[in-house]
Amino acid sequence: MEPFKQHTGLVYPLNRTNVDTDQIIPKQFLKRISRQGFGQYLFYNWRFDKKDRPREDFSLNFPKYKGTSILVSGENFGSGSSREHAPWALQDYGFKAIIAPSFADIFSNNCTKNGLLPVVLTDAEVSQLIKNAESDSYHLTVDLENLKVYDDKGFETSFTIDEYSRSMLLNGWDEIAVTLTHEDKITEFEKHHVVY
Repeated sequence: MEPFKQHTGLVYPLNRTNVDTDQIIPKQFLKRISRQGFGQYLFYNWRFDKKDRPREDFSLNFPKYKGTSILVSGENFGSGSSREHAPWALQDYGFKAIIAPSFADIFSNNCTKNGLLPVVLTDAEVSQLIKNAESDSYHLTVDLENLKVYDDKGFETSFTIDEYSRSMLLNGWDEIAVTLTHEDKITEFEKHHVVY
């Protein structure tokens, strides 16, 4: 995984609550065996019509959001099934961070394990960010090192994240990489471990 320290990017506002994982990546696209290639199916049932044509009424298809990398949405983002494909699809599409008032626990854990940063802000802060991004081409900076979210127009706030997840993201570690940081202790244990 790539380390996440600070990211500045175009904000996409998804002004919906309870966005579940089947909306993020519908079940019919879960046949791939690698983590790549899911971005094209992100929010598929909202982005495309029944003939697989992009819908003109879904905002992620608007030219102004091309190249977006920060998603801001309503509460309980990532609810539903525990499919890890949801953060894979968001990442593969180009998102680096998701901001919401709350996340489903399993979804949030799957994000941090895969290098995607979930940021919890207040309802009022999220509403302001959505309003800003709906009205203009809007960029934010998400700073994991200093636990800040800010823009160049005066908005600035802090957020919290558990230290284990923060360390994984800052270093670009998955769980295997975290285990390997203790390789010397594991090796030492194996030298003295007696197998019966």
